Amino acid sequence: MESLAGVAGGHESATDPSMSIEWLPELGFFALLLALAASVLQAVVPLLGAWRRNPLWMSFAQPMAAAQFCFVGLAYLALTLSFYNDLFSVAYVAQNSNSLLPWYYKLSAVWGGHEGSVLLWSLMLSAWGLAVAVFSGRLPRDLLARVLAVMGMIATGFLAFVIKTSNPFARLLPLPPGDGADLNPLLQDPGLIVHPPMLYMGYVGFSVAFSFAIAALLGGRLDAAWTRWVRPWSNIAWAFLSVGIALGSWWAYYELGWGGWWFWDPVENASLMPWLAGTALIHSLAVTEKRGTFKSWTVLLAILTFSLSLLGTFLVRSGVLTSVHAFANDPSRGTFILVLLGITVGASLLLFAFRAPRVTTRGAFSWISRDAMLLANNLLLLVMMLTVLLGTLYPLVLDALDLGQISVGPPYFNLVFVPLSAALSIFMGLGPISQWKSMKGAELRRRAWPGALVALVIGIITPLLYRGEWSLGVSLGLAMALWIVLPLGRDLLIQLRRDGPRGLKRLSRSHYGMVLGHLGLAVSITGVTLVSHYGVERNARMAPGTSVEVSGYRFTMTSLDERRGSNFIADRATIRVERDGRLVRLMHPEKRVFLASRQAMTETALAAGLLRDLYVALGEPLDGGAWAVRIQVKPFVRWLWAGALLMAIGGLLAASDKRYRLRRKNRIDATGTAPFEEVGR
Repeated sequence: MESLAGVAGGHESATDPSMSIEWLPELGFFALLLALAASVLQAVVPLLGAWRRNPLWMSFAQPMAAAQFCFVGLAYLALTLSFYNDLFSVAYVAQNSNSLLPWYYKLSAVWGGHEGSVLLWSLMLSAWGLAVAVFSGRLPRDLLARVLAVMGMIATGFLAFVIKTSNPFARLLPLPPGDGADLNPLLQDPGLIVHPPMLYMGYVGFSVAFSFAIAALLGGRLDAAWTRWVRPWSNIAWAFLSVGIALGSWWAYYELGWGGWWFWDPVENASLMPWLAGTALIHSLAVTEKRGTFKSWTVLLAILTFSLSLLGTFLVRSGVLTSVHAFANDPSRGTFILVLLGITVGASLLLFAFRAPRVTTRGAFSWISRDAMLLANNLLLLVMMLTVLLGTLYPLVLDALDLGQISVGPPYFNLVFVPLSAALSIFMGLGPISQWKSMKGAELRRRAWPGALVALVIGIITPLLYRGEWSLGVSLGLAMALWIVLPLGRDLLIQLRRDGPRGLKRLSRSHYGMVLGHLGLAVSITGVTLVSHYGVERNARMAPGTSVEVSGYRFTMTSLDERRGSNFIADRATIRVERDGRLVRLMHPEKRVFLASRQAMTETALAAGLLRDLYVALGEPLDGGAWAVRIQVKPFVRWLWAGALLMAIGGLLAASDKRYRLRRKNRIDATGTAPFEEVGR
């Protein structure tokens, strides 16, 4: 009995609780097989039913989506319990956990490595499919069947990937280790608990927009109703991705010890590209719903956005990148994802090539109109995305072709992004004050010049008041942010003057969501501008009793002690921060050594505030009992993440607009279909 317990969980006692759950990995793998079977049925049967107009076959879509979610959820639960109970006979648990690991990191370690993170991706994909099945009951039955069938195809690919190349339940038998290798110390942080799930929810959420687009093309129907159904899903996915990217930036800021919030790392870029395309998509959907234009363009953006999400998955998991964020794995995994990406993109674009030319667009607009401003907005976002794509992939292509190795870093991206962002802000400001379809140039100028003048004047004088000297970069950034916000305020003031508070109540949630989204971007631009130009950094040699002056603050190391945690030991400094002789904060940066892996990690000390952060990180020990210390004063850095949060709230608010709830007139008829604008067949 003792030997069985040891095999099951790497423990010696016959009373070990792991004995009662030694079958969990096999249950989890069997659940994955059942989930794969459900996804295949979900992909095939409803699609055939829609083709043959068979209501019974179409009705398979929703229960199969529910079954897929239940089986993937069961597999995920089995893996989670394996981590929680230290089942080190499971290879993935042994490689990414340790008996000394706190329980909350054991639970988040489930997605701390490649196999578990792909399982989390599959779980979220099935959850999105279930949400579509539950909340889209009033969709035309054939459209819903096609949407869920496409999501079933995507799930089939990923579940096959998990089972074939990334099985998280593989055993280490007959002699499992007595303890685990430990979770990467970099991941033993609250950031791991919140960042990957949010990011994956955004990535995977765009599969819904993609599935709606493919379903509409398969059915030969594209109209404003299609965009009304897909807009809330796209807004929610975009909101999750915005929060996920912001959390990743925040995590890197305080965890890596260098104080940066964005490094243009290839894996960071992998999340930025679908965000840029998704931003273009939600704007294009607004035009298609409102005016009936941009139909083909909107479908193409839906395909592009999800394709970029898959590309990010390939970059992170193929082993082609060396990054602090990447999962370097064997080439077979990268090949599988590359094939999946090729099939998805190739088949989608082929279908688009056949169907899109038959789409008729009735709406027309002049080059001075809100339609034109949104088109320019879309094009600039796509140019920005292509800029990131080129800078990310070009070095990889050169290396793959043995043409040499180059590094494309911040100088390239900053040089290109700043002028593109400035141009984007111009059209963002013009959009809210322009009219749909057509307007006179003189009228647009009349509406634009007051806001432009105010933005320019405030942008020029603010650096003079803030630091006593003028800065072109600061003035440009602040003027951009103000120009985005002021036209929105003009609209609200007009409504208030015209109808009083009742006028503001008449505005839709979608409108207020747009206002919050644009305001959030302006807040982030302000944070980027001020922290980039006014942030101060100093590397100092410090020992107990020494002081350093940085940007008006006095940092004094008062003591240096040893601290022991549950799975680490740390050198812990106490640093007294004063300004004008008054105590501001006691800060406690640490240098931790984790017991299982013997890896050292920096634990940054932060004194956070709305207007500035004080940032202290211990470097390496020096002779004489001194330490290398990095001290930074970072003004307005919190505005970066506050802006992203405002954008996400705006996306969720827009998604909750009551007009996106299907009305009675959109209910399906007795045959399971509903009237649409037909694409020529």
